Amino acid sequence: MIPRLFARRAALYSRSLARSWYGTKIYRPDGSAVSVKEDLTPLAKHIRDTILATGPISVAKYMQNALTSPVGGYYTRGQVFGRSGDFVTSPEISQMFGEIMAVWYVLHWEMLGRPSKTAFVELGPGRGTLMADMLRASKRFPDFAKSVQGVHFIERSPELRKMQHSKLGCSEESTKYVQDKNDRGTPISAVGADGKTVCWYDLLDEISIEPDCVPLVMAHEFFDALPVYKFEKGSGDQWSEILVDVSESEAAATEASSKSGTAANKLAETQDLHFKYVRSRNITANAALILREPKFSTMFDKGDHVEVSPESAHIMSQLAHWISANRGMGLVIDYGQDWTQGDTFRGIKSHKFANPLSSPGSMDLTADVDFSYLRYAARDHAKCFGPIEQGTFLHAMGIQARLQQLLNTTKDTQVQKNLVECYKRLADPHSMGRIYKVLAVLPKDTQTVPIPFAPPSNEEMNKPKVEKIIK
Repeated sequence: MIPRLFARRAALYSRSLARSWYGTKIYRPDGSAVSVKEDLTPLAKHIRDTILATGPISVAKYMQNALTSPVGGYYTRGQVFGRSGDFVTSPEISQMFGEIMAVWYVLHWEMLGRPSKTAFVELGPGRGTLMADMLRASKRFPDFAKSVQGVHFIERSPELRKMQHSKLGCSEESTKYVQDKNDRGTPISAVGADGKTVCWYDLLDEISIEPDCVPLVMAHEFFDALPVYKFEKGSGDQWSEILVDVSESEAAATEASSKSGTAANKLAETQDLHFKYVRSRNITANAALILREPKFSTMFDKGDHVEVSPESAHIMSQLAHWISANRGMGLVIDYGQDWTQGDTFRGIKSHKFANPLSSPGSMDLTADVDFSYLRYAARDHAKCFGPIEQGTFLHAMGIQARLQQLLNTTKDTQVQKNLVECYKRLADPHSMGRIYKVLAVLPKDTQTVPIPFAPPSNEEMNKPKVEKIIK
């Protein structure tokens, strides 16, 4: 079992994008092999028919269909998180993660002068575990807990909305319980077990909070699931787009491939899959529009690949504007780097890496987050701090002290061992501690550096590094 974070190393494609994770072949008596196509699911058929009708599609469009299509997108399924799902997120590993995040919001609520009205806002809340832990931990700070007027979730998946509804102990008996009659009865408003109103939205700009209510925003493993476009640098300033096409045998029935301007040298030829990567022969409209930043002309060499998520930039810009306008605060926590990467798009199925072009809708699709791109998108509206490594953040916020408290509550050695293992998974640099990053977003006129994003002083830098190791 692996968290999605480990996809960084093992799932990087080679430059040719030629590696395949699956092989389904039948062997003849003479030893020669016959490739057999994997099953054509309703979603795969929908994507295939689209490509045959209009030509190869962008990786972003493929990813969006595979994750959210009502025909059979991944997030329309039931259990995708946890041990029985395809991946594990930080909140599912230990309660300590959500508790530490709650403490961060409390500290900065104090720094803001203890506003009387706040509201939690979470983008992509998964099963609702992180929010449930933050709300529980908030009760240790009665004045802060009293300020929280409600919870607002940005969540499109009907199935995940139902899980979040259950996780927060929402009641269907309350007069505030409202279902979306056009979306299979999924909740859009309810009251949680602690009496706070919980609301669901499809988009950030749908949220409505009181003018004097301060938003406390969390985007944990949200941006990694947003669609990315893939490009390859050619000669000079020329960029080609990496597209998704039907496999050779299916394309032969139409002229779709030739109409699309697909290059002759196909990429990632996999006979048992229904889809493959191809490189556009000429610059596409996506490449011309998305790669306008100067860095794409100067920082990359011929043959380099880049992944760019315009949707991430759009949402980050919205988020930054909203936080500044409402005097709020936000955390973005995800795996990625503070620079543009090239080949991190991958699939994860049953806690193992998988070819993202295999059986769309059957696995999680993800790509590393480009934090420099998020900061750039927010620059006109808000001030960003970080990113810093998750391990650095958690240690600075006191996770070791919290671990010690929990260890002291039990004499069961197995429970103690599990607690330590969870701590290591969250904070160890060889696990989630380094690849996961934390970015703070605050109003544009913020003068004080938020905890723990301030660079260490010279005195701190010169101190001998002594860290208590909990065994």
